[in-house]
Amino acid sequence: MNPDALAELARPEIRALKPYASARALADSAGILLNANESPWPPAGDGGLGLNRYPDPQPAGLKSRLAELYSTRPENLLVTRGSDEGIDLLMRVFCRAGQDRVLVCPPCFGMYALSARVQGAEVVQAPLVDTGDTFELPEDLGEKAGDCRISFLCSPNNPTGSIISSETVSALATAQEGTGLVVIDEAYVEFAPETSVIPLLAEHPNLVLLRTLSKAHALAGCRLGAVIANPVIIDLLRRIIAPYPLPTPTVTIAMRALTEESLADERKHLAMLAGERDRVTEALVSSPGIAKVWPGAANFVLVRAADGPRLVHAAAAAGIRLRDQSAQPGLGDCVRITIGTPEENTALIGFMREWNS
Repeated sequence: MNPDALAELARPEIRALKPYASARALADSAGILLNANESPWPPAGDGGLGLNRYPDPQPAGLKSRLAELYSTRPENLLVTRGSDEGIDLLMRVFCRAGQDRVLVCPPCFGMYALSARVQGAEVVQAPLVDTGDTFELPEDLGEKAGDCRISFLCSPNNPTGSIISSETVSALATAQEGTGLVVIDEAYVEFAPETSVIPLLAEHPNLVLLRTLSKAHALAGCRLGAVIANPVIIDLLRRIIAPYPLPTPTVTIAMRALTEESLADERKHLAMLAGERDRVTEALVSSPGIAKVWPGAANFVLVRAADGPRLVHAAAAAGIRLRDQSAQPGLGDCVRITIGTPEENTALIGFMREWNS
């Protein structure tokens, strides 16, 4: 698929758009800075961050570090305000209101469909199939994705924890070549790194991956994510992204969190979470009022209770917050339970031993 054909998937007005050039995009931060209407003095409590100056729109150091971690190149990366911004940018660049269609596979992350509807794109659903042990993509996935401009898949999936094979992703990307993008949300992939489809990027120019630092990297409060894609797609997204999307403190904290020392601690936490997920799963299986448990491959467990909303309400009264998933297709009375610290999980297990509907 040549670059021109890939670019033609975008809205024509985006392809013709001349992007806004911020002061920092036009010149670096060296020398006497009189080009951005900034205060020459840092604010009280600045601590050397230089918050009186606008940040680099796409910090080279952060992009380089993420490219290293994701086994890709900096030119294949756009750093965003969480995965949500990546989803929104893709929708606005590639979907024409009232004309283009977007595929989602519920139950899944709700922002795919919400962003599509905000953009005026039609949402096509290909619901996951509950096999009893896991959730699988439907047999008619390719048929439903046929004329969709973007197909969103999530692996491990939220809220089911299920995995999509690289063979399935490759087949869909091949089928959609020249007509649409296949977007794989890998927000939870650090919990199952062997399942990442990053190696497929070189084979499929229309494949896009979403990553976030909110989950395994413990930076939910920083709002940092990344789009990984062909440079043609990255260039199109950069045309409409905000001039300064990444606050300086956010970038500074992220760089600290991505050092080798910090990542070593993270790996210990991930191993602990995997063990705790097994412990919580075992306890939930024998809990009264729980009809089904899907352990999944991420940092949560999906359960079906005899009365899901009642479980969520009772847990809240006990000081434990759970997520009701009953509104999702096929998830009546289902509840998503995030794995916490060992102490938090022990409290949950104690509550579940006593609770029944």
